[in-house]
Amino acid sequence: MGSLLGELGKQLAERWMALLVLPGALLVAALTAARELGHAHALDAARLGDRLDAWAASPRLDSPGGVALVLLAVGLAAAGAGLAAQGLGSAIERAWLTTGTRPRRLTEARGRRWERANEAYERRREELAQARARGEAPPPGPALGEARAALEAVSAERPERPTWMADRLNAPAVRLDREYDLDLGTVWPHLWLVLPETARLELSAARETLTRAVTLAGWGLLHAAVGALWWPGLLVGAVTVATGWRRARAATATYAQLIEAAARLHTVRLARHHGLPTTARLTRATGWQLTCLLQGQGHLIPLTDPPGARPPGG
Repeated sequence: MGSLLGELGKQLAERWMALLVLPGALLVAALTAARELGHAHALDAARLGDRLDAWAASPRLDSPGGVALVLLAVGLAAAGAGLAAQGLGSAIERAWLTTGTRPRRLTEARGRRWERANEAYERRREELAQARARGEAPPPGPALGEARAALEAVSAERPERPTWMADRLNAPAVRLDREYDLDLGTVWPHLWLVLPETARLELSAARETLTRAVTLAGWGLLHAAVGALWWPGLLVGAVTVATGWRRARAATATYAQLIEAAARLHTVRLARHHGLPTTARLTRATGWQLTCLLQGQGHLIPLTDPPGARPPGG
């Protein structure tokens, strides 16, 4: 037991160093350069070197205690910066993954872009279908996959949120409701408990990747704040935020795909746990019955209803 706790403590310490202290140390170094160089001497490496030499020659660093005190101060400052970056990352995540409908104008503008992209996609699909039916070569233009990718670059489904990432996470719920009358928000906590361990590990890893991406954007904002004293910090911050944003988009897409795949593959398993009649694959009747049951409204639909049945106004 002692060896297990020791190994766990070692892993936590390594994780703490990698996620908080080392990136925080870089920020402390940037703040030090900002304080000593400012805007006027932003790229004067010789000036910064002279200042570091002067600090190294300070009598306070002649003793081991003085060195330890400096290292402790740097470590605490780095850890504090790490906590600040995590807090900013959480705020950024709420902004990028917001589930609200505001700002409404942004949502409406994205909706108009999606309509145009969807029309182009449907038109291209019709052109390719007609050419295939006539046995002709496809007309000039993008492949169907490319046209679909252009549509999903705007939104995977009709936009209902202000940001692409929020809509991408909402897309599985929209599709499952449309195809199976399944309310993903109701079913997901129960579904999580019956997922195989491998599926849960994949989902957890994808979620952690998304968290790291938004935390990276948080680090970018902190470096951008250094730009008030030292303009290179603004450049570093902008690049870091942009990198975090790109990684967050990719992580969001992966996470949403895994959520949808898990629901499609394992909802029948959850229905069987609750004693609902099921077929080998998910059906509309199963989705509706399971949603009603988990909402505490199983009386709304008889368990013997045929697939596709749904009560009026449901």
